[in-house]
Amino acid sequence: MGEKKKTARQALYRKYRSKSLSEIVGQEHITKTLENALSSGKISHAYLFTGPRGTGKTSVARILAHAINQLPYEDETSHLDIIEIDAASNRRIDDIRDLRDKVNIAPISAKYKVYIIDEVHMLTNESFNALLKTLEEPPEHVIFILATTEVHKLPATIISRTQRHSFRLIPPEKVIKHLASIAKQEGIEIDSLALELLAEHGGGSFRDSISLLDQMSSSSVAIDTPLVELLLGLAPKKTILKLLTATTSGNSSKILSYLEELLQSGLTPSGIATQLLTLLREEVKLGNNSGVHIQLMSNLLSVHSAQYPQLKLETILLSVAAPQLENHISETIKPQKTKPTTQVQSEAPTNITPIIESAAENVVLPETEQAPVEKQTTLTTNKASAPSNTKGVFVIEDHWAYVLETTKKQNNPLYTVLRLATPEVENGKLLLIFSFPFHRKKIEESKYKAVISEILQDVVGDNVEFSSIVDKTRTKPNIGAISSEDSAHASLITSVQDIMGGGDVINV
Repeated sequence: MGEKKKTARQALYRKYRSKSLSEIVGQEHITKTLENALSSGKISHAYLFTGPRGTGKTSVARILAHAINQLPYEDETSHLDIIEIDAASNRRIDDIRDLRDKVNIAPISAKYKVYIIDEVHMLTNESFNALLKTLEEPPEHVIFILATTEVHKLPATIISRTQRHSFRLIPPEKVIKHLASIAKQEGIEIDSLALELLAEHGGGSFRDSISLLDQMSSSSVAIDTPLVELLLGLAPKKTILKLLTATTSGNSSKILSYLEELLQSGLTPSGIATQLLTLLREEVKLGNNSGVHIQLMSNLLSVHSAQYPQLKLETILLSVAAPQLENHISETIKPQKTKPTTQVQSEAPTNITPIIESAAENVVLPETEQAPVEKQTTLTTNKASAPSNTKGVFVIEDHWAYVLETTKKQNNPLYTVLRLATPEVENGKLLLIFSFPFHRKKIEESKYKAVISEILQDVVGDNVEFSSIVDKTRTKPNIGAISSEDSAHASLITSVQDIMGGGDVINV
């Protein structure tokens, strides 16, 4: 005897598809109206179902088509007088002309011939014109049910000749209750927090949420939140919360550290931005609607369309963090932002010895982390080119903000990266320390090194040798506090560069 043929497992969203209007969940404003129309016999010749995908438009259309003809509705059955048309595959004028010719043929066995046209917005303009003539004067035995997720693409003439019903996204509490019912019937072990996450990720769509539950049910273990996050490719909520906290507290090094951790785990910048938006929305609902939260929500929307999403996400978070750091630093030090002056002595030495005195000792990091301080403060300059009667004085506390400000005016892309550097003195040379290789690589480009050298020479009055390294353990919040105006300007320039595919800023 041969082996029995195995039948394919039926997807849960099909298995639990509603079979009557009373079983439809979350669209009571529509089902009640349709039930009243059926009981009173007031049937329209054309219906238009609009709304997001997965909210029950097609299911209601099928139920209504069977109810009008008083036919039993079973998911796997079909009827010759109920014709479903996918507009995406039958959008040409010839397809609609063929439909227009066939509508005059009487039903085979039912009272009405019902045409269900799904995604009707996909029809061409010529097809809409042909369909319009049929909608204006349809045969008495024909009923149209049009469904679309993009009603704005439909001509007003089509909409005006139909009875429109707008489907809504399903409230999370109803989705959770429905998922819990299905899980119980299917013997799926899942905790309440995991159900909430599935409903949230389903976005108010029953079909999407049930499909996610179906996906989770293939696991042989009980379903909990970490498992759902793993299978859906989501970051742990606690990590996203840490990233948001680092941003609102102005901890730039933590921001880059958490981002690197998330990206290395396989997450995309767009996915991280989406989860941040979700968390921010929750914060605003709880009343934490500060300007920082609103600014973040607005800026994060641009990550998805950016040419370089990772750099865009970094820039957005760091731009928001910078003013928070500025406020924190102002409580401990008062940086001088005036341009340094040259001291002239009557008997000046023939060489220049610029001095860097780090003020980082006075800076308290957002999370009370005290960064190590380099003790060496003397820079070695090019003595051959030194003026004979000047002595350059280059103090980080007083002048690094001026270096950044000058850089921003001359080359904004360079400024965007340079402000992430921690300046120190090592072996008599200026050392720029970065947390990530990408930023150091940009600084090492010859066109940028030339700009930096020119600016440093302008500040100290002589050529200053400098180099750059990557060392997270030595980076700290920049003592050249960046104003919110600077951050906004840098973010704007970055957005334009994303749109234009790169480029430099030229001052004219």
